[in-house]
Amino acid sequence: MNMMAFEYGEDLIVVDCGVMFPDAELPGVDMIHPDLAYLRERRDAVRAIILTHGHEDHIGALPYVLDEFEAPVYGTPFTLALARAKLEEHGLAEETELRPMRPQAPFRVGPFEIEFIHLTHSIIEAGALALTTPAGTVIHTGDFKFDPTPTDRLPSDLHTLARYGSRGVLALFSDSTNVERPGMTPSEFAVRDRFAEIMNDSRGRVMISCFATSIHRLQLVAELAREHRRRVCFLGRSMRQNSAIAIEMGKLRVPEGLLVEPQDLRALPPGQVAIVLSGSQGEPMAALARVAVDRHRSISAQPGDDVVISARIIPGNEKSIFRMMDHLYRRGVRVHYDDGSQPPVHVSGHASAEELKLMLSLVRPRYFIPIHGEYRQLCRHLEMAKQVAAGTEDFFLLESGDVLEFDGAGARKAGRVPVGRVCIDVGTLDEVEDVILKERRHISEDGIVIPILAINEHTGQLAADPQIVSRGFIPMNGDHELAESARNVILRTIEKSNAEEIADWGVVKEKIRTALRRHFDQETGKRPMVLPVVLEV
Repeated sequence: MNMMAFEYGEDLIVVDCGVMFPDAELPGVDMIHPDLAYLRERRDAVRAIILTHGHEDHIGALPYVLDEFEAPVYGTPFTLALARAKLEEHGLAEETELRPMRPQAPFRVGPFEIEFIHLTHSIIEAGALALTTPAGTVIHTGDFKFDPTPTDRLPSDLHTLARYGSRGVLALFSDSTNVERPGMTPSEFAVRDRFAEIMNDSRGRVMISCFATSIHRLQLVAELAREHRRRVCFLGRSMRQNSAIAIEMGKLRVPEGLLVEPQDLRALPPGQVAIVLSGSQGEPMAALARVAVDRHRSISAQPGDDVVISARIIPGNEKSIFRMMDHLYRRGVRVHYDDGSQPPVHVSGHASAEELKLMLSLVRPRYFIPIHGEYRQLCRHLEMAKQVAAGTEDFFLLESGDVLEFDGAGARKAGRVPVGRVCIDVGTLDEVEDVILKERRHISEDGIVIPILAINEHTGQLAADPQIVSRGFIPMNGDHELAESARNVILRTIEKSNAEEIADWGVVKEKIRTALRRHFDQETGKRPMVLPVVLEV
């Protein structure tokens, strides 16, 4: 959910507009984007949105931001192509100005001179931003690593980083995601030998699942498929969309005749197919998950097939991923995943400790601020920087909402601004309020009980014994003693109500709700949500 505002005077630019995906604590939520309250306060100051690269946690919130704000969006051509596809789904593409930016081609937005600095990452056309103002130059690294042998043959631009370092950099905001890993992050080419070995040994289909934005990896698979005389198929909505964009832009080179459509897969011998598909995180509706349970219309997993999960397991996704693997193993499939064996099937896109030190030594900032990581990772990055960043005057550990202010007197924390998260139900595109989330968690933990009361509309008396329906709680039709005691609680509550309360069934429903929750708590130790229903007959 990366999103940062940089301001100089009355001008503000936004760097990245990301989303995050929910865990089990947020039932019914599909997507989370940052609260835009502060931008609304500064609406007239917003000049532009600058994107460091095209991952969902950096561009996913664009439709929600651009639905409220009019501002040009800057990004590299590939990043803007991904952004445009996203905006078209929301009907915002035609009214949004998308402006391409390229390395070594500075441009101005108000008082900001902005230069995109190419850095390697797990997606192509990623990079850092150098933001130069009258107060000095700030460098925001985005997500990066220093890959010496990227598949697109475009290594990180260390010279430009060093050039800014020699001129003087006011502050460095640097990625902290892999600070806990020693050494250097392996190159994308590190997975090539393992992929080649699997393709060579497999007598069935080879299915490789990775993030749909990993164009480096898609290129490797295409090259290896040609060498091993396999046709290539891209499977899954996001995989097909992103690969088509990359091929059209010349960023993904697939030899003519190598690509095969999903509907033609069943006609090909298994040993002549390599499939790249989405679903590496066990998403239930993604291509790999549907293949695992034999519910994909284009392909069925068979004994002798090989599946490669070429992605790290994102914390929180372990259960769904391992469950998917179990389904594949039941079908006689060999599954290869990131289990520490060498050569690896996956390498990270983020800089490890030595690369983070190299970034500091190249940029030599006056002030250092770690970003992009859990709090522990920010702390460790800060401590590491204190040990190696000679000449850096101060170090700041910031959390979401903190304001860091620079002027002629130096730098300091200067209070906080409103921040938070907005939960979205993608099916309705509606915001899911905190009170609704609280209710959903309550129901998921203790269940729901619905007492149904039939009332004679003329006499105001019960026309029949109360009926009780429960879901996610103790079945009332199986525990007759609890059901009977609950009915007695309802009857006693009505009997103890005076004439005025009886005339207002809203009051009686609240009394029944409170009495039943107390009763269930005493009898079972659970406090289900109680929703009385009154029917007039």
